[in-house]
Amino acid sequence: MTLRHIRIFVTVYQQNSVTKAAHELHLAQPSVSLAIRELEDYYGIHLFERIGRHIAPTESGDAFYRYALHIVSLFDDMEKKMRNWDTFGTLRVGASITIGTHILPTLIRAYEEVSPDFTIEALVNKSASIEEALLNNTIDIGLIETQPSQPDLVALPFMEDRMAAVIPPAHSLGEKEQVSLSELSEYPFLMREKGSAGRELLDASFELLQITVKPRWQSTSTQAIVKAVSEGLGVSVLPWLLVRKDIEEGAVREVPLDLPIHRKLNVIYHKSKFLTSSMKSFIDLCIKYGKPE
Repeated sequence: MTLRHIRIFVTVYQQNSVTKAAHELHLAQPSVSLAIRELEDYYGIHLFERIGRHIAPTESGDAFYRYALHIVSLFDDMEKKMRNWDTFGTLRVGASITIGTHILPTLIRAYEEVSPDFTIEALVNKSASIEEALLNNTIDIGLIETQPSQPDLVALPFMEDRMAAVIPPAHSLGEKEQVSLSELSEYPFLMREKGSAGRELLDASFELLQITVKPRWQSTSTQAIVKAVSEGLGVSVLPWLLVRKDIEEGAVREVPLDLPIHRKLNVIYHKSKFLTSSMKSFIDLCIKYGKPE
């Protein structure tokens, strides 16, 4: 059993196909199949169920993958470190939608100013997808709007955001100094899609108050919701970072919540990840950005 066997297994697992794995590894398909059989013989287990032309990992295969992925990851990290990767290399960063839209571009520009020979590859997606990418070692560091749900991920808070109640500019609620979620729920409510970080936090706040809200609109686009609010189609509660510009420009109006909803934005990484000095520098940059002097 060699590192080559483990690399082949990880690729087959991630591709869910011997053929696709062989193509990615530039190997003949029989060589890939043989490596999997040798692993199974070595450990006396079945790593994949073979159903017709398709394969699926067994329970043993899932367990083996968690070990194998980090053996490969640690070896790759060693290679990068030994080859002076911290001077000329690539840092893979993932960010949730809000952070990727409003914070990550500034962070990348600041980092590249001090490390001009370094390349940052960015992935912007939902927080859950960023966590999954870290678990699969397709990114090095993640920036998300929630606490990670996966126990193998470490979280470091780097700044705070809040949820902002937004209404049409001429709405009657604009006369109030504060508004409650209960009052807002009496009006047509426009919400982000289920699964987004802001929606999860808002749903939890409504549930805590035992309020049931059936949204009039649900959208993956914050700007679509803001436009609908500005046209008088309803009210919404959205991350302040996403609506700050619209509030400042008068497209919508913010009414302070009587019970403010705050949330921490987190830098996350796998607990088994070897943090190079470049990764540590990027994390330090994030923390400095979130706590300016």
